Amino acid sequence: MGAISNDWLSPLKPEFSKPYYAKLYKKVMEEYRTRLIFPPANDIFNAFELTPLNEVKAVILGQDPYHGDGQAHGLCFSVKPDVEIPPSLVNIYQELHDDLGCYIPNNGYLTKWAKQGVLLLNTVLTVRAHQANSHRGIGWEEFTDAAIRVLNEQDRPIVFILWGRPAQMKKSMLTNPKHFILEAPHPSPLSAYRGFFGSRPFSRTNEFLEQNGLTPIDWQIENI
Repeated sequence: MGAISNDWLSPLKPEFSKPYYAKLYKKVMEEYRTRLIFPPANDIFNAFELTPLNEVKAVILGQDPYHGDGQAHGLCFSVKPDVEIPPSLVNIYQELHDDLGCYIPNNGYLTKWAKQGVLLLNTVLTVRAHQANSHRGIGWEEFTDAAIRVLNEQDRPIVFILWGRPAQMKKSMLTNPKHFILEAPHPSPLSAYRGFFGSRPFSRTNEFLEQNGLTPIDWQIENI
């Protein structure tokens, strides 16, 4: 199982000694030993590794990792470069095109966003192959809630992009008036037409960042 080694470690360290985390760790290790689990164990904490706490400008909350073979690599909505772009990300790219004119790339690899300060955080960090939500309720939610609380306490402006009801249920934790919350339906094909399309999250994020003297995000994912 991967580890957190950057500036996220200090504020999250208390979680590792709590009873829930000991149970979670044991369960996850057992699952990796006995079943096919995504993402690969060393990728579990990629969102934290690629986006240090002091660099977070925006947060996109996902639910749990993709459960198809070779898709998940620790960033919500993102897939490895040689993997077909999933339907929700197809819709995200369509909205990005309509919002900012970005061309739709040939891959779904979102590390460029992560490295610019967009924390791509799932609320559950592992999943059994081909079983959506199979690791819901084993303790990951407590851990990622702790991360959300750490973000809420940051004394600087951060954009929280909440797509769909599970993400929006975290809104009550976001009490810091410096932050900016953007809500819309989930980009999944089941709900994108209920208001995700036309919600302009990318331009609105950049406008807020610029108003607060921060460098905007270059949202264009390049072709590979």
